[in-house]
Amino acid sequence: MVKIGPSILAANFANLKEEIIAVDKAGADYIHIDIMDGHYVPNITFGPNIIKTLRPISKKTFDVHLMISPVINFIDSFSSVGADIISFHPEADSDPFKVIKLIRNLNCKPGIAIHPDINITKFEKYLSIVDVVVVMTVVPGFGGQKFLNDQVSKILFLKEYKNKHNLSFEIEIDGGINKETGNICKKNGADLLVAGSYIYGSHPKNYKNLIENLR
Repeated sequence: MVKIGPSILAANFANLKEEIIAVDKAGADYIHIDIMDGHYVPNITFGPNIIKTLRPISKKTFDVHLMISPVINFIDSFSSVGADIISFHPEADSDPFKVIKLIRNLNCKPGIAIHPDINITKFEKYLSIVDVVVVMTVVPGFGGQKFLNDQVSKILFLKEYKNKHNLSFEIEIDGGINKETGNICKKNGADLLVAGSYIYGSHPKNYKNLIENLR
């Protein structure tokens, strides 16, 4: 069954604690946290202190997506405050292999994220050494964007590559996810769906049904 990771980028920041508790109780598998630095993407969101504050609120997997450059200088900061998965964009750092090794050495699961403009074969060399591959189905930087259908082929490529080489990385899809687009992703091999506006754009009493709809 596909896992669901609500993205707190779409949550009500004035009630962030309650928003995380609500999706936790509603059955979320992961809590997805987007980190943007204003360099790799033209937006700024959270830092390690926010994750440290949120960590006691939920025991669910904290799935941290770094949209920052450079990357390696900040891995320790995020691993030490409670990140379980740390994904990054390989083109944002000079030595992705070193970043992946560091993430694993700090007892986190390493992941890579694929920008819509980048051919996935460019990052094929990392697929055997990561635990998560994030297919971006929007341009990273802002929430609430429309799903990019032309990225679905990357999901299928990853599924076939994973099976062919007997690998176990999770295929995570991030961007524009709703019931319709989620079904498309699942049919092509997605293991995890990140959903922001689809879940947090509703009332908390609806979170459980929305999460189940995505499954």
